[in-house]
Amino acid sequence: MNRKVFIFIILAMSLALMGLMLIQSYWIRNTMMVREAIFVRSVNEALTAVVKQLEHLEAESEIRQREEISRQWEQLFYPTDTLFSGMEGVAGEAWSRDLFSRKSILFRDVLESMFQRSRYQPVEQRVDANRLDSLLRVQLAENGIETQYEFGIYSPSRNQMPVQKTGKYPEELLTRGFSKALFPSDLVARPDYLMVFFPKERQFLITQLWSLLSVSVVLIIVIILSFTYTLITILKQKKLSEMKTDFINNMTHEFKTPISTISLACEALRDKDVIKSEEIYRNYLQVIHEENSRLGNMAEKILQSAALDKDQLLLRREHINVHQIITQAIRNIQLQVEQKGGRIISDLSAGQSELMADPIHLTHVMLNLLDNANKYTPEKPLIRVSTANSYSGILISVQDNGIGISRQNQKRVFEKLYRVSTGNLHNVKGFGLGLSYVKAIVEQHGGDIRLESEPGKGSKFTVYLPLDN
Repeated sequence: MNRKVFIFIILAMSLALMGLMLIQSYWIRNTMMVREAIFVRSVNEALTAVVKQLEHLEAESEIRQREEISRQWEQLFYPTDTLFSGMEGVAGEAWSRDLFSRKSILFRDVLESMFQRSRYQPVEQRVDANRLDSLLRVQLAENGIETQYEFGIYSPSRNQMPVQKTGKYPEELLTRGFSKALFPSDLVARPDYLMVFFPKERQFLITQLWSLLSVSVVLIIVIILSFTYTLITILKQKKLSEMKTDFINNMTHEFKTPISTISLACEALRDKDVIKSEEIYRNYLQVIHEENSRLGNMAEKILQSAALDKDQLLLRREHINVHQIITQAIRNIQLQVEQKGGRIISDLSAGQSELMADPIHLTHVMLNLLDNANKYTPEKPLIRVSTANSYSGILISVQDNGIGISRQNQKRVFEKLYRVSTGNLHNVKGFGLGLSYVKAIVEQHGGDIRLESEPGKGSKFTVYLPLDN
């Protein structure tokens, strides 16, 4: 994919995602504002209903008191059997009723003036806090508001709040609370105000939008994850394409060299002008045999890699001695190491070295590790091979004094087709299949492999194989 097209796609998807998130945030904000307006209206309706109920309750209380006093007055002053028993006939009864009527009117006037004075009593004497709390709870619930609330009654004439629910939020009641004038029918007196504050108003409103917010958050997360996954997949595919291109180039060069060598040897043997002797024949045949074996090994690596991909690689386990496998692998590669002026030091000190394993694949594992140690050491390789027993298996270490591997590359050296950059060193051959093959074989044997390395100080690969697998 063209780099510019790839960058354009990323920018377009990023802008589209940001735009979608902004639109979603805008709608959520508008919905939140609507909910706030509904909340304010519901609270005001609840407070209005509470104020009306308080005034109605006070009026009913006054009426009941008046009726009770009137009844007692009638019993006290109605002269039927005692004071006016001496007067007979209709005249006496009419006179007594007239007297009672005049006294009743006078008492009623006095009584009404007394009840009018109750309107000028302090508000804490007119309103019961428990009853107010009960009325508020009922009215708020009827209006769909079920959250913690605090109330208080503020008296402007005294500049204080004589009635409060808990007394924890006096400042919030005055600055952020909802207010409603109490006893609006008191036209002369300066009104007191019922104040209500909701400490968890924001949480309550968010709870009301929880379903919408949850769906929005889930959708946004899905979109972000999908975008991230798509981007990662594109990057992986791009990198895989580059690695495959490098693999094909490396494979072409790797196969081209032995093919060319075999072709030249065959042409030399066919050339009638070249004087041939038994030694020359043997040399050319040896070259052809070695290069043919080299081609076979490279083809085998590729086939093994394909078999690993398809999970078709079967291990043929048998009882083997790991030290014999290591010794044979060292013998096979020692000549290449010595040609570069290097040497291999072995310290096979594991007391128990026999286990059930596939000897062919385990040999290839050791050959790959030794070959890497040789290839990535430019001059005079010093390779140390050691074994030791752990609590349940055997540890095989291959250490070199090569160019080393950076921390960033250490995480990827076991990936298929991945090759560590060698900087200015361009003569390191390979397909990038060796370490991925090593890791797969070791894991199929129930073991694992670890890498310790620093740039410029060499690398150390440690293979663990369980004795009982």
